[in-house]
Amino acid sequence: MEYVSAVPVPQSRADSASTAATGARGGGRRTLAAALLFAAVGAAVVLLASGQTWAEGHAAVGGGSVPLRATGQNVTGVPAALAIVGLAALVAVFAVRRAGRLLVSGLLALSGAGAALAAFLGADDSSALDEKAARTSGDAAETISGLTHTAWPYVTFAGGLLLLVAGLLALRFGAAWPAMGGRYERDGSPRARKPRPAKDPERPEELWKALDRGEDPTGV
Repeated sequence: MEYVSAVPVPQSRADSASTAATGARGGGRRTLAAALLFAAVGAAVVLLASGQTWAEGHAAVGGGSVPLRATGQNVTGVPAALAIVGLAALVAVFAVRRAGRLLVSGLLALSGAGAALAAFLGADDSSALDEKAARTSGDAAETISGLTHTAWPYVTFAGGLLLLVAGLLALRFGAAWPAMGGRYERDGSPRARKPRPAKDPERPEELWKALDRGEDPTGV
């Protein structure tokens, strides 16, 4: 009667290393895809929301009132500018390695944090509409009345947070991501020379060369 042992067979070191390498590559691909998605969506949201109306109000002109509005670009151009910087930093992540990759990953994270902070601070800003009210009425002391704010600053804030998450992913997992053109780079080792094919003494051109040298090609 045969007995089956329940003791697991120990895995060899080579198999363990291969499994770990496969898992690392899979994790690197997943984090890379997530960072690309967060950065692309975050930058698009920031750029789109920055062009929308953030605040509305009225300015008193000649006994009446004129409706005025301010977009995110009127309030602050910082989020849109940092979104573009963040996209450039994301592209640069794949063009550099080691310390350079760490630097641009930090720049990506800072761009997201700065865009989110600027949007949050501008959510209840009224200075842009006050300036428009003063220009419209011709009175430098005129301020906006009936001020209301929209949700677009907070949408911009959310887009900045997505950029920040992409930067944090690059800081944490960027070392495992591939570099642009890395497959075509040489490692500095000398190229192996291809061996020349052996000469066949029976070929006609080799016989003629032997005759030119004064040799007997027949070997007699």
